[in-house]
Amino acid sequence: MMAPAATALGFELRVLAEGGDVSAVSAVSTSPVGDYRDLQTLLDFSEGLDVMTFDHEHVPTDHLRALQSAGVNVQPGPDALVNAQDKLVMRAAIDRLELPNPAWASVDDVAALVRFGDDIGWPVVLKMPRGGYDGKGVRIVGSAEEAAGTEEWFAAMSPLLAEAKVNFTRELSALVARTPDGESRAWPVVHTIQVDGVCDEVIAPALDIPVEVAAAAEDAALRIAGELGVTGVLAVELFETPGMGPGFLINELAMRPHNTGHWTQDGAVTSQFEQHLRAVLNLPLGATDALAPVTVMKNFLGGDNQDLYSAFPLALASEPAAKVHCYGKSVRPGRKIGHVNLAGTSTADVDSVRRRATMVANIIRDGRVQAEESAQTFEENS
Repeated sequence: MMAPAATALGFELRVLAEGGDVSAVSAVSTSPVGDYRDLQTLLDFSEGLDVMTFDHEHVPTDHLRALQSAGVNVQPGPDALVNAQDKLVMRAAIDRLELPNPAWASVDDVAALVRFGDDIGWPVVLKMPRGGYDGKGVRIVGSAEEAAGTEEWFAAMSPLLAEAKVNFTRELSALVARTPDGESRAWPVVHTIQVDGVCDEVIAPALDIPVEVAAAAEDAALRIAGELGVTGVLAVELFETPGMGPGFLINELAMRPHNTGHWTQDGAVTSQFEQHLRAVLNLPLGATDALAPVTVMKNFLGGDNQDLYSAFPLALASEPAAKVHCYGKSVRPGRKIGHVNLAGTSTADVDSVRRRATMVANIIRDGRVQAEESAQTFEENS
């Protein structure tokens, strides 16, 4: 999704693809296939690049340091990116910056997990520090008895991160971008809705959020970006906790264009994808103003419909104002394969916008027969 922005600006992109069938190959003409876990592959790929950046956090930190030592312009750099790669490092950094963390501990074994749970109260959240995403590598442990069943997790990775289970009203995301020279800009704080650990929907901006909470969240994200030396886009995922601290706790960090920022493609002056390119190339950043009073981003996951485009005529006709972004991925149940953006003319219109965006997404996911039933139900309910 950075490709259209790169084309518009006249930049050439190259992508190191994990396989010949990944969606980036169809979007970027120069897409050699290689393993990002192999240092020599990364060194060969880096030849001639002005800057190397990332669309996930899984490139080994030691490889990033080796690339830097070889003179490669790596953005964001490994000292910053490690805070998104390793949740234990991130929690320690948030503490160091005196920003609001949930109670947490590094636990080496079941006994340490039990001590933590007994101390702060059950249930607790257990996380693998590296490699997890979309709810993977996360589990709720309800009691000391349940903790005994986590031995296989400690065998796979140790230490693990244990956190207090936060009672929150909703999840938020503060998205910012920063250049190597230190220029930074923030988009409005948004409300994110998760289903089974996966981002399902984003409402931008977050409605009915106290002005001081939104300002504090934005300031926290900008401070994290500055203090950690982040370049490119940074997403700070938050739990809204009224009456606790500044009104939120920090959940996780992502240093790349992020699902909670997909609304910016059609809802902001500068999309997160264009901004990321500007930022890592140390160019002036674009304006981040919202283009509408409210924009809804609705993900669609793989479902019964394998031929997504067969549903496009009905989907696009059902809501001409909707912007559909289909990733070109093979369809698997539960896999993110696209999203729909839809703007509203007023914040009072948000429920209607959400229903209409959901209808378009469901049509594409479910296929024509189910889609026609969804469209009929929507009309009846309207």
